[in-house]
Amino acid sequence: MTSVSSKYQQDGPEAKEIAQYLPYFPFKGIPRFYDIGGFLFEPEIFQKIVNIFADRYKEIGVDVIAGLDARGFILGPPIALALKKPFVMMRKKGKMPNSISSDDYQTEYGSRSGITVQRDKIKEGDRVLVIDDLVATGGTLSSAISLVKMLKGTVVECACVVELKMFINP
Repeated sequence: MTSVSSKYQQDGPEAKEIAQYLPYFPFKGIPRFYDIGGFLFEPEIFQKIVNIFADRYKEIGVDVIAGLDARGFILGPPIALALKKPFVMMRKKGKMPNSISSDDYQTEYGSRSGITVQRDKIKEGDRVLVIDDLVATGGTLSSAISLVKMLKGTVVECACVVELKMFINP
């Protein structure tokens, strides 16, 4: 297991600065729906987020960055470019050829069809970083982990900008 000596701390000063650019509001029955559009509109903050993730995963070492549909498609590519690693899309069913699918899963919004990834994008033994904008119940991330395992890759970590702690022990 690798020990990462990162200056970033989950609730540290950088996290508090980034949080200022994550507005939230009630949406679809969720009392605190976070909008990543706040930091996407601020290039310096968006770059800071990319740098924090790139620094962490350069030290840990990954082979592939897998982004979840759709906000992981925004966060993943700049991190993949910074690390000079390939980016892989994990999409909703029916959106990609030559793909395998995970089982259906639960989210804070209810039941969802599985997600898919192209069969040839993750190789046996690949160290995969799965990225999305936020984690709430963990259903989507769990689905992504199962896809990586189906392809005999290893999930190094799941990375998210926001953790909705209200879903941990409701």
